[in-house]
Amino acid sequence: MEPMETSPVPMPANGMSLRESFGDRKLPEITRKITACVACRKQKIKCNMRDGEPPCTRCKKRNLSCSINRSLQMLLEDDANWKTSITRKVNTLEAIIEKLRGGRNDSIQISHGQEQNGSPSSASEYDGNDKPSKPAKPSVVSPREHPHQPWKVVMDPESGPAIIPAACVEQSDDRASHARPSGVTRVGPDLIEQGIISHEQAQQLLGVYSDRLDHFLYKILLESRDVGSIRYNSSLLFAAICTVGSLHSTEHAHLYEPCYQAFLARCSAQMFLKDNRLDDIRGLLIGAFWLSEVSWNLAAAAVRLATQLSLHRSINSALKGELRGYQETRLYYLVFVCDRHFSISYGRPPMSGECDSIKAASKFLNSPYVIEEDSRLVSQVNIWCISGGVFETFGLDVETAVSLELLPKLRRFVIALDTWRADWHDQFSHHAHVGDYPSKGVGLHFHFAKLYLCSLAFRGITLPTSKLHPELEEFANAAIMSAEAILRTFINDTELRSYLNGLPLYFDTMIAFAMVFLLKVATKFSGIVRTGSAEIMVLVRNMASILRESAATMHRQHMLRYIAEGIDKIIQKCDEGPIVQPQSSMPESSQSQINADMAYPQISGDALYWVDNFDLLSSHADMSTEAWNFPLGFDTANDI
Repeated sequence: MEPMETSPVPMPANGMSLRESFGDRKLPEITRKITACVACRKQKIKCNMRDGEPPCTRCKKRNLSCSINRSLQMLLEDDANWKTSITRKVNTLEAIIEKLRGGRNDSIQISHGQEQNGSPSSASEYDGNDKPSKPAKPSVVSPREHPHQPWKVVMDPESGPAIIPAACVEQSDDRASHARPSGVTRVGPDLIEQGIISHEQAQQLLGVYSDRLDHFLYKILLESRDVGSIRYNSSLLFAAICTVGSLHSTEHAHLYEPCYQAFLARCSAQMFLKDNRLDDIRGLLIGAFWLSEVSWNLAAAAVRLATQLSLHRSINSALKGELRGYQETRLYYLVFVCDRHFSISYGRPPMSGECDSIKAASKFLNSPYVIEEDSRLVSQVNIWCISGGVFETFGLDVETAVSLELLPKLRRFVIALDTWRADWHDQFSHHAHVGDYPSKGVGLHFHFAKLYLCSLAFRGITLPTSKLHPELEEFANAAIMSAEAILRTFINDTELRSYLNGLPLYFDTMIAFAMVFLLKVATKFSGIVRTGSAEIMVLVRNMASILRESAATMHRQHMLRYIAEGIDKIIQKCDEGPIVQPQSSMPESSQSQINADMAYPQISGDALYWVDNFDLLSSHADMSTEAWNFPLGFDTANDI
């Protein structure tokens, strides 16, 4: 048996202060560390341990339980180590908080083991259980600094051969070059930490967005959120809300530009991150729906992140009643609608396909978590599936007339739109935040889609020799009726007019298209279709007056202000241009009646160029380009 020795042991500082508080400074005589296991001590034999850790050689050979009784000294030393570790961690947290208050950009990247003076410490080597742990990895690591393999080939023994191909190759766990630091839920300082806005201003901008704007888009936020929770979860979402809120706020209009620049910076920082959240996608969508200059880029980024997070595959768990699946599927529907807003309207192939989630949209409404806005969202998914079919069937060639062989499909699309309107027209009641917009929006979206569809009848017509095929006349007239219905809806409905400063960009686009479409019909195609040209001009002028009046109260960067100015310039050129009689092969009596209706000057020469070439798919200026710096693509230097 090993002899027992006693010797004074240096008292840790914390233990010494404790003894001083009780008036006893006598150093305890504690036995030396126990180096033999319980089994060997019982047999009174020598215990051989490698590196002083169990199991010993004897216990390992005999498959015995090998353990060491913890002495008082070991307990005191472990306690001192734990206290030292906690003290260092608290100091590190205090240093991080101080730097966050100062708005320093590098505050989030501070290592957990860093002291206030910036020197490394051993605090990060311990966790709550006194076990060594790896220090937090930085947010960005250069590939040259990473000696490990970034990718590895894996084979799941529980799955069959029919798997997703990329499932065989996955990223290594130690490859976190684009991940956020451990424990960090957002990237970089937000608008408040940067000093761009105050907390009070942030609350007011959040109120502008959540009390009204969010309900136009079926509650992207899904639930009531406060400034603190949004800031904690996603600085990108926070920046998007403040930017869009300031765009629609008279009181805080001056905050738009700094918020907008900060939002773009957040989007750039988010681009190559590996660990993205649902709130990041919500921030991208909010920006895409309202910020015209970057809408297409943001929509594309939202589709990419949604696909990366496999939101399109969440429908199965949603149908099983799982909350997470419901939230992810709902967000994917918003991504789908946003993508179609900016793909079909601008003649670009959509980036999101009609996967199982889209096909099961009606079943989604059986989820136990469904809210009032979900029905409106599903109705949008359905109508954009119809418009997507139109896009795929008829393509982008606006110079070629629609083949008569495709007329049956054209009629089926018309029937599908009529059915959609009948199914959803009476589904929505008065909304607490946006009044009767849900039900009125059904009619607007119906006419938007039908105008887009039936305007195809005018494809391939070259004046003055061309004429409309008799079977296409019904579609041409339907397009004119839908365009007129859009304008009359806003002219006659005070409530909808009040929503012009708040509705997403898609509404602005379609209003502009409806007005220019009618101007084309009245000025150039009046000899081809039977229409009251004078009545159309009165309608367009009235709508232009409403846009002008509404735009006067909007932010200077609001897209409707550009549209209002552009439409006024077109009408002004109509008034200044000489009268040009339309040429047509119609009977003289019918042509005389049409000419009698045209009691206004028409556009001629270069003044007709823009109206002549405007097309929803081929000639609409891209919202993300500088063409929108002047209303509707006009060039002041050329004076039309």
